[in-house]
Amino acid sequence: MIEKLNWKPLDPDFEARMIEKSKGNLFMQDVGFKFNKIAAGYVETYLDLTQKHLQQMGFVHGGVTATMADITTGFAAFTLVNNNQSVVTVDLKINYINPGKGTQLKAKGHVYKAGSKLFFCKTEIFIVNGLEETQIAFADSIMAVVTKEDMKK
Repeated sequence: MIEKLNWKPLDPDFEARMIEKSKGNLFMQDVGFKFNKIAAGYVETYLDLTQKHLQQMGFVHGGVTATMADITTGFAAFTLVNNNQSVVTVDLKINYINPGKGTQLKAKGHVYKAGSKLFFCKTEIFIVNGLEETQIAFADSIMAVVTKEDMKK
């Protein structure tokens, strides 16, 4: 189970900056991901599932699950960088442990090691079916810290 660690953010306005940045993530908006909880180094997201999120057998599509892991850990890492920095995914490893049929997808992601250039993150993904939550996947990711100058190259 992922627990929040006691990270100290470099930017005291990290939450407002993160919400503003998410507005520019059109793919995230199109898929329907939303934030449930934001803390330094920790983010919870959710997605109300519709037919477009499912594969042919009615399970949540693995690509949707992987995208949720990527977005959740990316924003968890983003909460710990300076206001002139961002993060990009270097590596994402996901393990699917149960099929997912339900009404909502939830993810809990956190940074477990923050370096000067790389952040190591973990995510747990759950399917909600009525009052029951079942873990369907977990993921490890590495996020690289980039500056605005890096993004111009």
